[in-house]
Amino acid sequence: MGDLVVTPRVVIPDDELSLAFARSGGSGGQNVNKVSSKVELRWCPVTSRALTEADRAWLLTKLGGRLTNAGELIVVSEKTRDQIKNRGDAEDKLAAIVRAALARPKPRRATKPSRGAKERRIKAKKGRAEIKSARGRVSAD
Repeated sequence: MGDLVVTPRVVIPDDELSLAFARSGGSGGQNVNKVSSKVELRWCPVTSRALTEADRAWLLTKLGGRLTNAGELIVVSEKTRDQIKNRGDAEDKLAAIVRAALARPKPRRATKPSRGAKERRIKAKKGRAEIKSARGRVSAD
């Protein structure tokens, strides 16, 4: 199968991935009854050598709901009637899930509004206040 490259930094070794095959459901006629084309790919991020401790902690918080009680991430593919294509699809899915979970949000930097923005805001507020004050009762003068 070969090592699974998630990012240039994270490469999951082949021996950490386990594959299982089963008969796929859905359309396909007799093919469904005799060919095990469904692929189930399992990977355990808790014990993986591919992750640093910081990445492991981040990944486990992000994927907590998708992991089994044993700490395994299971990806299933039964997209096509071909076992080899489903195997590739399952690997792609796993890589995409791990890549998305490892992505850290860009830190927000506090900014201040410019002087021009403050002046425009005050001018708009004064304009609204003028319009509203003009709605009052007309005096008899």
